[in-house]
Amino acid sequence: MPFFSRLTDIVTCNLSSLLSRSEDPEAALEEIIREMQEGLAGAQRCTRTACDNVGRLETEIGSQHQEAQRWLSEAREALSRGAEEQARSLLLRKHEVEDLIAGLEQQLHAAISTRDHLRTTQHALEARLAEARRRRCAAEHAETRSDAAVEEQSDRVSRVDAELAELRRQLEG
Repeated sequence: MPFFSRLTDIVTCNLSSLLSRSEDPEAALEEIIREMQEGLAGAQRCTRTACDNVGRLETEIGSQHQEAQRWLSEAREALSRGAEEQARSLLLRKHEVEDLIAGLEQQLHAAISTRDHLRTTQHALEARLAEARRRRCAAEHAETRSDAAVEEQSDRVSRVDAELAELRRQLEG
């Protein structure tokens, strides 16, 4: 039974509420943890992709800046030789590259925003998963403590039974 349809459901969930509505809270907690792990893995993939996109855009912008500088240098050189039309053509190419850079920079700002949002979501998912794992661990420790209490009670009963048997022997003897 899927508990979450979106990553934001994981981030905004109330574990106590989910578990209290379940017939088998232990099984539900295991399913919740599994779904959270799947959601976190997807978020990590998306975050890596977003980081790669930022890096790719930064590299492309740097390359285009070099290209614009190259066109400017060639225009200077052409003008120094007296080739004004060629210099004009080279400067037009430089302006085209600058327009491309402006578009790439807008994409970069959007990619950075997306990357930052995905990182924040990933950290929130990690926190929720840690909370669910702590609950599972606490439940396991509670069972262990409960088992120890049963063992201790069993030991007491055994000692009492042994003492009772000794008292019977003394009364009979």
